[in-house]
Amino acid sequence: MDRRFFMGASLASAVSGAMLGSGPARALAGKATKGVLFMNRIAPSSSSLFIAGLDGAGERKLLADAQFEYNGSLSARGDWVVFTSERAADGQSDIYRARPDGTGIEPLVSAPSVDDAGVLSPDGRKLAFVSTRNASADNESRANIWVLDIASGALTQLTGTPGVHGETGLPDGYFRPAWSPDGKWIVFSSDRNTRWYGHDNGAGWEHTQELSLYMIRPDGSGFHKIAQRPGFCLGSPKFSPDGRHVVFYCIEREATWGARRPNYVGKTPSQIISVELATGEWTVHTSGNDLKLSPQFLSNSEIGYLIKYGPNEGLAYTSDRPAVKGKLRAPNWTPDGKSVIYEKTAFFPIRPFGKPLANFDKDWEYRHLDVFPQIGRDGWLVFTEKQLGDSSIWIMRPDGSEKTKVFESGGHGLDVQRVKFGLAGAFQPSWSGDGQWITFGLGYWFTERSHETAAIWRVRRDGSGAEQLTDGTIHSGFPSFSPDGKRIVYRVWSETEKGLRILDVETRAITKLTEGWDNLPGWSPDGKAIVFTRKRIDSNFDVYTIAPDGSNLRRITTHDSSDGHAVWSLDNQIMWSGSQHGFRDEAALYENTFQQYGQIYVADRDGSNKRMLTDTKWEDSMPIFVPWKFFPKP
Repeated sequence: MDRRFFMGASLASAVSGAMLGSGPARALAGKATKGVLFMNRIAPSSSSLFIAGLDGAGERKLLADAQFEYNGSLSARGDWVVFTSERAADGQSDIYRARPDGTGIEPLVSAPSVDDAGVLSPDGRKLAFVSTRNASADNESRANIWVLDIASGALTQLTGTPGVHGETGLPDGYFRPAWSPDGKWIVFSSDRNTRWYGHDNGAGWEHTQELSLYMIRPDGSGFHKIAQRPGFCLGSPKFSPDGRHVVFYCIEREATWGARRPNYVGKTPSQIISVELATGEWTVHTSGNDLKLSPQFLSNSEIGYLIKYGPNEGLAYTSDRPAVKGKLRAPNWTPDGKSVIYEKTAFFPIRPFGKPLANFDKDWEYRHLDVFPQIGRDGWLVFTEKQLGDSSIWIMRPDGSEKTKVFESGGHGLDVQRVKFGLAGAFQPSWSGDGQWITFGLGYWFTERSHETAAIWRVRRDGSGAEQLTDGTIHSGFPSFSPDGKRIVYRVWSETEKGLRILDVETRAITKLTEGWDNLPGWSPDGKAIVFTRKRIDSNFDVYTIAPDGSNLRRITTHDSSDGHAVWSLDNQIMWSGSQHGFRDEAALYENTFQQYGQIYVADRDGSNKRMLTDTKWEDSMPIFVPWKFFPKP
């Protein structure tokens, strides 16, 4: 049986059609017909659920068969633990339940969509959860709130419906549902009717998030807003035991960028606040500069919450109860007030090359690969080994054999610490048409480009003949060879000069192709077009193509949510990292990531026939299709 189709036998007959939903096609059992889609994923490499006393004593793993789990919570009656698991496949988020002793694990919700953040109703009969299922032109694989009747298998979509839908084209996600004590209401956060807004006051590529709080009945009626603060993110709401108050965290919208970056410790303060439902009055329960998240009433007068990052990291309380220090995430206190369930995640060891990933296209197997991969005409891969190495250039066959380092980033004066943090190295290698040369950028990247330098280089595939092609007086990077190997397109960036340039490899003459905030160019396999990412004057990022002679400029993506990091497939399709589907969770809850909502899209070279290639909770990017014919035969 295909592990990605499996659902519990008790549910399969009743809800097989509804549970499968729609969205990216689910892979069929057996070998994919066309080949492998290599891609990069930024996500924890491990995640385990634990349970302990309120003081941290007696900690143990929650599940008898622990694999990759998160967002665990105990039912109000104490008879089931509900959690999200990727035990079916890396990136396949499904909802399971187990007995409190960790045994009896069984699936509740399984689909090709993201299914996450499940929580049982007080009577244990219904499950509220977040899902990206039921994709349509309006929903665009958005995160919505659903309710499952466990006995019958009936599904009810509460948000993203004609009656509960934000403005088309804007953020419209719904997150972190929680039941009222009487089971009559569900509270949640949402970014509906806000704007796509980059960090650094709209200038950045990665989005920030503004959330308000809403309530709805389990049958989809009674939708209304309960709390909002313009320019702020209100998240992870939960009811008080008496049902009179809802507690949540409150953080500035701009700080939701830093909240997922550990280098922003102390710069993203948040507070724990509750709202009285009858009056709308707010009560602030905390102070200080810690990043405080995931609040929950332990009683009507005590609140527990998480401190993320910094010297006080761990569990804290609004009472005089002692704090519990440690790197914990997503705490959920048990209804009896005696224990707390939480997760521990790790990003190391990094996913190895070739690790199987959940696939959403039946024609292709999905596997993990480091950054900036490109396939040559002979089927060899070239890439930057950034996550698993020191941002040097490597080549290999697509099965990982004959792996060879062709350029070492060290020894060229780069700061070792900035190489370690991914801010410097040899980036975006590109094959010449005959497969004998590789061009790449060497220097400092991202935030470092404003005060450091980078240049275009090339090296032979055997590692010899390394030479610098541009003089380094202007920051130059992200090159791509023309198919005939005679020219290289790349981008420049300085206070006075930006855009794409074309270098004649033989004469070293440089031609200006574009001006402005253009980046990440790539020459099409047929040589007729160059794809690139442009930051428009409205601060939206889009994918464009242009002919090498500067004619036929075409805007490929037009959504206000930003698209970029585009690459070509061998058959001249365009793949890129997009975000029109929106966030899949509250932004501040992620960590060690940049564009955690990023998913992979593909379209014809004119932008038609666009479809999603991934639908996960994590940041997916840098795809490359490799047909089976390029894999060595056994």
